Amino acid sequence: MANLPANSGRPPDVGDVRASDVDRERVADVLRQAAGEGRLTMEELEQRITAVYSAKTYAELEPLTRDLPAPDAAPQSPIAQAVVARPALRPSRFAISIMGGFHRGDNWAVSRNLAALAVMGGGKIDLRHAQFTDGRASITAFALMGGIEIVAPEDAYIDVRGIGIMGGVSHAASGTGQPGGPVVTVRALALMGGVKVRRARRKARDKVLPQTGDPDGLSEPVAEDQADQQPG
Repeated sequence: MANLPANSGRPPDVGDVRASDVDRERVADVLRQAAGEGRLTMEELEQRITAVYSAKTYAELEPLTRDLPAPDAAPQSPIAQAVVARPALRPSRFAISIMGGFHRGDNWAVSRNLAALAVMGGGKIDLRHAQFTDGRASITAFALMGGIEIVAPEDAYIDVRGIGIMGGVSHAASGTGQPGGPVVTVRALALMGGVKVRRARRKARDKVLPQTGDPDGLSEPVAEDQADQQPG
Protein backbone atom coordinates (compact mmCIF):
# COMPACT_ATOMS: atom_id res chain seq x y z
CA MET A 1 0.00 0.00 0.00
CA ALA A 2 2.98 2.28 0.46
CA ASN A 3 3.41 2.42 -3.35
CA LEU A 4 0.07 4.17 -3.90
CA PRO A 5 0.45 7.70 -5.30
CA ALA A 6 -0.03 10.53 -2.81
CA ASN A 7 -3.27 12.48 -2.98
CA SER A 8 -2.38 15.59 -4.96
CA GLY A 9 -5.71 17.35 -4.66
CA ARG A 10 -8.35 18.06 -2.02
CA PRO A 11 -10.69 15.09 -1.47
CA PRO A 12 -14.15 15.50 -3.01
CA ASP A 13 -15.80 15.11 0.40
CA VAL A 14 -13.62 16.65 3.10
CA GLY A 15 -15.99 15.41 5.80
CA ASP A 16 -14.88 11.83 5.15
CA VAL A 17 -11.22 12.64 5.84
CA ARG A 18 -9.89 10.99 8.97
CA ALA A 19 -9.23 13.45 11.81
CA SER A 20 -5.81 13.56 13.44
CA ASP A 21 -4.97 13.97 17.13
CA VAL A 22 -3.98 17.57 16.36
CA ASP A 23 -7.42 18.19 14.78
CA ARG A 24 -9.17 16.84 17.86
CA GLU A 25 -7.04 18.96 20.20
CA ARG A 26 -7.85 22.11 18.19
CA VAL A 27 -11.58 21.46 18.52
CA ALA A 28 -11.19 20.66 22.23
CA ASP A 29 -9.38 24.00 22.74
CA VAL A 30 -12.24 25.86 21.04
CA LEU A 31 -14.75 24.14 23.34
CA ARG A 32 -12.72 24.91 26.48
CA GLN A 33 -12.46 28.55 25.45
CA ALA A 34 -16.22 28.68 24.86
CA ALA A 35 -16.85 27.22 28.31
CA GLY A 36 -14.50 29.77 29.83
CA GLU A 37 -16.54 32.53 28.15
CA GLY A 38 -19.80 31.12 29.52
CA ARG A 39 -21.09 29.87 26.15
CA LEU A 40 -21.21 26.23 27.31
CA THR A 41 -22.15 24.71 30.63
CA MET A 42 -19.81 22.23 32.30
CA GLU A 43 -22.20 19.40 31.38
CA GLU A 44 -22.29 20.49 27.73
CA LEU A 45 -18.50 20.79 27.69
CA GLU A 46 -18.04 17.28 29.07
CA GLN A 47 -20.46 15.85 26.49
CA ARG A 48 -18.74 17.59 23.60
CA ILE A 49 -15.22 16.79 24.79
CA THR A 50 -16.21 13.11 24.97
CA ALA A 51 -17.53 13.33 21.41
CA VAL A 52 -14.34 15.08 20.24
CA TYR A 53 -12.02 12.33 21.41
CA SER A 54 -14.23 9.60 19.95
CA ALA A 55 -14.58 11.36 16.56
CA LYS A 56 -12.84 9.69 13.62
CA THR A 57 -13.62 12.09 10.75
CA TYR A 58 -13.98 15.82 10.08
CA ALA A 59 -17.72 15.28 9.60
CA GLU A 60 -18.00 14.12 13.23
CA LEU A 61 -16.00 17.08 14.53
CA GLU A 62 -17.71 19.88 12.58
CA PRO A 63 -21.11 19.86 14.41
CA LEU A 64 -19.42 20.20 17.81
CA THR A 65 -18.45 23.84 17.17
CA ARG A 66 -21.12 24.80 14.64
CA ASP A 67 -23.01 26.99 17.15
CA LEU A 68 -19.85 28.69 18.47
CA PRO A 69 -17.98 31.71 17.10
CA ALA A 70 -14.61 31.19 15.50
CA PRO A 71 -11.74 31.60 18.01
CA ASP A 72 -10.96 35.28 18.67
CA ALA A 73 -13.83 36.36 16.39
CA ALA A 74 -16.07 37.68 19.15
CA PRO A 75 -15.33 41.13 20.63
CA GLN A 76 -13.55 40.92 23.96
CA SER A 77 -14.57 42.55 27.19
CA PRO A 78 -12.12 44.91 28.93
CA ILE A 79 -11.39 42.13 31.42
CA ALA A 80 -10.54 39.68 28.63
CA GLN A 81 -8.36 42.24 26.91
CA ALA A 82 -6.41 42.75 30.13
CA VAL A 83 -5.98 39.00 30.64
CA VAL A 84 -4.78 38.17 27.12
CA ALA A 85 -2.55 41.21 26.66
CA ARG A 86 0.90 40.24 25.40
CA PRO A 87 3.14 39.88 28.44
CA ALA A 88 5.72 42.62 28.95
CA LEU A 89 7.69 40.15 31.09
CA ARG A 90 9.47 37.10 29.81
CA PRO A 91 7.08 34.15 30.31
CA SER A 92 8.16 31.53 32.81
CA ARG A 93 8.29 28.04 31.29
CA PHE A 94 9.73 26.00 34.15
CA ALA A 95 9.39 25.80 37.93
CA ILE A 96 11.72 23.26 39.52
CA SER A 97 12.40 22.32 43.13
CA ILE A 98 14.80 19.56 44.19
CA MET A 99 15.08 19.30 47.98
CA GLY A 100 14.07 22.95 48.12
CA GLY A 101 11.22 25.20 47.04
CA PHE A 102 9.98 27.53 44.32
CA HIS A 103 7.40 30.30 44.16
CA ARG A 104 5.75 31.92 41.16
CA GLY A 105 3.42 34.73 42.10
CA ASP A 106 2.41 38.39 42.02
CA ASN A 107 3.81 40.24 38.99
CA TRP A 108 4.99 37.49 36.63
CA ALA A 109 4.21 36.06 33.21
CA VAL A 110 3.19 32.45 32.70
CA SER A 111 3.92 30.80 29.36
CA ARG A 112 1.33 28.91 27.34
CA ASN A 113 2.99 25.69 28.58
CA LEU A 114 4.56 25.52 32.05
CA ALA A 115 6.35 22.49 33.48
CA ALA A 116 6.55 22.19 37.28
CA LEU A 117 8.69 19.63 39.12
CA ALA A 118 9.05 19.09 42.86
CA VAL A 119 11.34 16.31 44.11
CA MET A 120 11.55 16.04 47.90
CA GLY A 121 10.59 19.69 47.99
CA GLY A 122 7.67 21.98 47.33
CA GLY A 123 6.46 24.83 45.22
CA LYS A 124 3.60 27.25 44.72
CA ILE A 125 2.26 28.66 41.45
CA ASP A 126 -0.04 31.63 42.03
CA LEU A 127 -1.87 32.65 38.85
CA ARG A 128 -4.13 35.31 40.36
CA HIS A 129 -2.05 38.26 39.10
CA ALA A 130 -0.08 36.47 36.40
CA GLN A 131 0.09 37.76 32.84
CA PHE A 132 -1.22 35.06 30.50
CA THR A 133 -0.19 34.36 26.91
CA ASP A 134 -3.36 34.23 24.78
CA GLY A 135 -5.47 34.03 27.94
CA ARG A 136 -4.54 30.45 28.74
CA ALA A 137 -1.94 28.29 30.45
CA SER A 138 -1.33 24.56 30.41
CA ILE A 139 0.57 23.29 33.46
CA THR A 140 2.25 19.88 33.64
CA ALA A 141 3.03 19.10 37.28
CA PHE A 142 5.06 16.21 38.71
CA ALA A 143 5.55 15.78 42.45
CA LEU A 144 7.85 13.06 43.82
CA MET A 145 7.88 12.90 47.62
CA GLY A 146 6.98 16.59 47.51
CA GLY A 147 4.09 18.93 46.83
CA ILE A 148 2.94 21.54 44.34
CA GLU A 149 0.13 24.03 45.00
CA ILE A 150 -1.53 25.87 42.12
CA VAL A 151 -3.75 28.85 42.92
CA ALA A 152 -6.03 30.13 40.14
CA PRO A 153 -8.32 33.18 40.11
CA GLU A 154 -11.99 32.59 40.80
CA ASP A 155 -13.06 33.56 37.26
CA ALA A 156 -10.84 30.96 35.54
CA TYR A 157 -12.02 27.93 33.61
CA ILE A 158 -10.04 25.05 35.16
CA ASP A 159 -9.56 21.52 33.89
CA VAL A 160 -7.55 19.23 36.17
CA ARG A 161 -6.60 15.69 35.27
CA GLY A 162 -4.08 13.61 37.14
CA ILE A 163 -3.04 10.47 38.92
CA GLY A 164 -1.81 9.99 42.46
CA ILE A 165 0.27 6.93 43.39
CA MET A 166 0.63 6.75 47.15
CA GLY A 167 -0.20 10.44 46.87
CA GLY A 168 -2.99 12.65 45.59
CA VAL A 169 -4.13 15.12 42.93
CA SER A 170 -7.03 17.41 43.81
CA HIS A 171 -9.68 17.86 41.12
CA ALA A 172 -12.18 19.92 43.13
CA ALA A 173 -11.27 23.21 41.43
CA SER A 174 -12.23 21.93 37.96
CA GLY A 175 -15.13 23.82 36.43
CA THR A 176 -16.22 26.81 34.41
CA GLY A 177 -15.39 30.32 35.47
CA GLN A 178 -16.71 33.66 34.20
CA PRO A 179 -16.68 35.28 30.76
CA GLY A 180 -13.27 36.78 30.07
CA GLY A 181 -11.49 34.62 32.63
CA PRO A 182 -8.31 32.71 31.75
CA VAL A 183 -8.29 29.03 30.77
CA VAL A 184 -6.08 26.87 32.99
CA THR A 185 -5.43 23.19 32.31
CA VAL A 186 -3.44 21.02 34.70
CA ARG A 187 -2.01 17.59 33.97
CA ALA A 188 -0.49 16.11 37.11
CA LEU A 189 1.27 13.05 38.48
CA ALA A 190 1.93 12.70 42.20
CA LEU A 191 4.15 9.86 43.44
CA MET A 192 4.27 9.74 47.23
CA GLY A 193 3.43 13.44 47.05
CA GLY A 194 0.61 15.78 46.16
CA VAL A 195 -0.61 18.33 43.63
CA LYS A 196 -3.27 20.71 44.94
CA VAL A 197 -5.28 23.06 42.72
CA ARG A 198 -7.61 25.63 44.25
CA ARG A 199 -9.41 28.87 43.44
CA ALA A 200 -8.93 32.07 45.42
CA ARG A 201 -9.87 35.73 45.29
CA ARG A 202 -7.37 38.07 43.70
CA LYS A 203 -5.38 39.87 46.37
CA ALA A 204 -5.74 43.61 46.84
CA ARG A 205 -2.63 45.21 45.37
CA ASP A 206 -2.01 47.38 48.42
CA LYS A 207 -1.63 44.21 50.50
CA VAL A 208 1.03 42.71 48.28
CA LEU A 209 4.10 44.22 49.91
CA PRO A 210 7.54 42.67 50.44
CA GLN A 211 8.12 41.56 53.99
CA THR A 212 11.14 42.70 55.98
CA GLY A 213 14.13 40.60 55.00
CA ASP A 214 12.38 39.47 51.82
CA PRO A 215 13.42 42.01 49.15
CA ASP A 216 11.96 40.00 46.29
CA GLY A 217 8.52 39.83 47.89
CA LEU A 218 8.39 36.03 47.57
CA SER A 219 6.89 35.40 50.99
CA GLU A 220 3.13 35.42 51.25
CA PRO A 221 1.44 36.15 54.59
CA VAL A 222 -0.29 33.09 55.98
CA ALA A 223 -3.24 35.18 57.17
CA GLU A 224 -4.06 36.24 53.62
CA ASP A 225 -4.02 32.66 52.33
CA GLN A 226 -6.40 31.73 55.13
CA ALA A 227 -8.67 34.63 54.17
CA ASP A 228 -8.72 33.39 50.56
CA GLN A 229 -10.31 30.16 51.69
CA GLN A 230 -13.07 31.75 53.74
CA PRO A 231 -16.54 31.73 52.05
CA GLY A 232 -17.96 34.97 50.70
